[in-house]
Amino acid sequence: MKVRLGVLCGGRSGEHEVSLQSANSIYRALDRDRFDPLLVAIDKDGEWHTGTADTLLLDAGDPEHIHLNPEAPTVIPTGRGGHCVLLQHDGARAATELDAILPMIHGTDGEDGALQGLLRLFDVPFVGADVLGSAIGMDKDVAKRLLTLADLPVAPYETLHDEAAAQARFDELAGRLGLPLYVKPAVLGSSVGVSRCGTREEYAAALRLAFGYGEKVLVEQAIVGREVEVSVLGSRYSRRYPPAASRVGEIRPRDGFYSYRAKYLDPQGAELMVPADLPPETEARVQEVALRVFDVLECEGMARVDCFAREGGGVVVNELNTLPGFTSISMYPKLWEASGLPYTELLTRLVELALERHERRRAYSRNYDFA
Repeated sequence: MKVRLGVLCGGRSGEHEVSLQSANSIYRALDRDRFDPLLVAIDKDGEWHTGTADTLLLDAGDPEHIHLNPEAPTVIPTGRGGHCVLLQHDGARAATELDAILPMIHGTDGEDGALQGLLRLFDVPFVGADVLGSAIGMDKDVAKRLLTLADLPVAPYETLHDEAAAQARFDELAGRLGLPLYVKPAVLGSSVGVSRCGTREEYAAALRLAFGYGEKVLVEQAIVGREVEVSVLGSRYSRRYPPAASRVGEIRPRDGFYSYRAKYLDPQGAELMVPADLPPETEARVQEVALRVFDVLECEGMARVDCFAREGGGVVVNELNTLPGFTSISMYPKLWEASGLPYTELLTRLVELALERHERRRAYSRNYDFA
């Protein structure tokens, strides 16, 4: 029997369009012998819609203009009997029951534990990290603190909470961290709101931009090293699929900075080396670090771990992404393809992990029934 799978996308964060691109790629690649997929999208006003890739997504081939069809049917989500149930607004059509959810909402309210908490309340299987792992992975400040406690190397940084006070600290931060500085929102992804700055004026503009996305901002030291990424797949609780690391890939931005545009809009924005041309011992070290990061930050299902490989074999952790992009130029699926796991099979394994976790959790919950 096929799994009725909802591919959940959109959302109200600055990564809305990236999410639509990822969902479009996933929807078209899913194994139709195993899954009966449905796109479920949250628009920028928070309303839920359903459809196929052809009916729900407009300008799907244009990453700069892809958007939701405003005429797509709207639904109200709820949970019932281990399913996500989509209730029709007009009541004229039957409700749709989904057996599992593949969330692909990047950024705020989709990748930070909020959506995962809702899906837990619905008691429906869902792909990826649980509430805690999602929240930790999204908050770069908290993640860095935990990684530091675990003796994993991270770039020296400062967490800022007040824009006015931070504006006056340029000389102090430049003296301690060096130039250029990287300024980024602490709770966001996909390089949204990230700036590289080498002057007081650039720093001031970077702070204004980053604080526009949230009340917590990171200022980081620029690390000299090769920008590398590893895809991790599995769960510490799964006998069938324990955590495994892919081959290592390398990002070579054409302007020296892997910006939002280079990641998602400009196919020529960066050179992607898959796999990276690294000494075997360096690749093994990066994979080892990635698996430790995955474990320390309470991840399950999937994550992309971004690091810097330094001269001499040292590795510095940059960040972890619990819902990495799945677009046609995204590194997470590309790295698994280079490791012998094709895109379609990768998606199947992710859903299998979600179903396995749900069954395990239900077995635990039965032990709490004292009636």
